[in-house]
Amino acid sequence: MNGKRIWFFGVLCFAVAATTQAALVFEKTELDLKPEMGAQKVDAVFNYENKGDTPVHIKAVKPSCGCTTAALAKNDVAPGEKGTITATFNIGDRTGVQVKTVTVETDDPKAPQTVLTFKATIAQLFELQPNFVFWQANEAAQPKTIIAKAAKGVTVKNVEVVSSSGDFTAKVEPGPAAGEFKIQVQPKDTTKPLNASFTIKPDVTPPKVYYASARVLPPGTAKP
Repeated sequence: MNGKRIWFFGVLCFAVAATTQAALVFEKTELDLKPEMGAQKVDAVFNYENKGDTPVHIKAVKPSCGCTTAALAKNDVAPGEKGTITATFNIGDRTGVQVKTVTVETDDPKAPQTVLTFKATIAQLFELQPNFVFWQANEAAQPKTIIAKAAKGVTVKNVEVVSSSGDFTAKVEPGPAAGEFKIQVQPKDTTKPLNASFTIKPDVTPPKVYYASARVLPPGTAKP
């Protein structure tokens, strides 16, 4: 009797598993990407296969943000057919770890929605440390230094800095090592609140723009 119960339970589990398995199966639903230094975009390619016995219609692929697009070769996938969904992430000025998703919607009642995830680790071509300098009210209007440093393997010979305000000056000096620069930022006056942003353009290929800011704080303001 116990043997029959075990056999019946095993058949039931197999039947449940068979009815819950999705027809459209992805090889991977998560990808870890490392774009080349200076790349403007990177592709995440998700491979899939229809392992069911009926066609599957892909109704939509929806990226999680405007910086990502998603494309597929066809919407209808026959039994046994394989294909890919390609998500293209436009890097722009982004750096560090970026996590994006693409939601795939199908007419498969067993899995009407699948979320594909990719993580892109983007190396910093050019680093500013710090990217913000400030002066307390009535502090001596002495220059403060922003260190600009190129990443390993990146050649930078010149850096152009433009201030948004005539209340601050910015002077670029060579640093102690190749690819390193000192940006000396100085306010003309610290007796009143002042603000400025700096557009920093190293001669890298492809061209990229970086930003820093400076501020003279109002009297009585705590340090940021």
